[in-house]
Amino acid sequence: MQPILFFWIAFLVLLALMVFLDQKFFMLRDSSTALPKPYSYARVQLAWWTLVVLSCIIAILLAGSAMPTLDSSTLILLGIAAGTTVAARLIDVSDHTNSGTGLVSQNFPGENFLLDILSDKNGVSIHRLQSVLINIIFGVWFIAQVLRHLTGVNPCLPGDADCLKHPLDFIMPVISTNNLILLGLSSGTYAALKTTENKTAA
Repeated sequence: MQPILFFWIAFLVLLALMVFLDQKFFMLRDSSTALPKPYSYARVQLAWWTLVVLSCIIAILLAGSAMPTLDSSTLILLGIAAGTTVAARLIDVSDHTNSGTGLVSQNFPGENFLLDILSDKNGVSIHRLQSVLINIIFGVWFIAQVLRHLTGVNPCLPGDADCLKHPLDFIMPVISTNNLILLGLSSGTYAALKTTENKTAA
């Protein structure tokens, strides 16, 4: 089987699993009293990068019969996504605690996936749109780089250390410091402005 197929099989299986868990346990949605619960941008962002990185790891593992060592930039990337989710959750808990009426944006019924992640209580937000686009662009670039490098990997037999054309640790791209700063600033702007979403008039 071609190594690129390993990636797409892993990607589709993990995507289907995430959709199933969301439908059953609201994994990608805000903690909310509304029905349907609105999708959470922070949780979707974390799910996106988890999907991308895990699919790459599984594909490399299957194609090369060895686990790759993740570059520090990939770990920082996952840390940014996880940190955004933690910050968003803390802000939501604070808003619920400090709101006497319960009229917080998380308790408004969800409309659809795209509008939910792009909108707060006052409508579609430019900072959310910016963050969504940046994460999609970098995610697609990350996948494209991995697929390009996977074409140089041959399936290995146990004990055959010389069968690889491309070192496994270099299949996933290294994200430059400036690009990590851009992703961090985008997520930081989202988190900072999220603190004001329930403090402005609807």
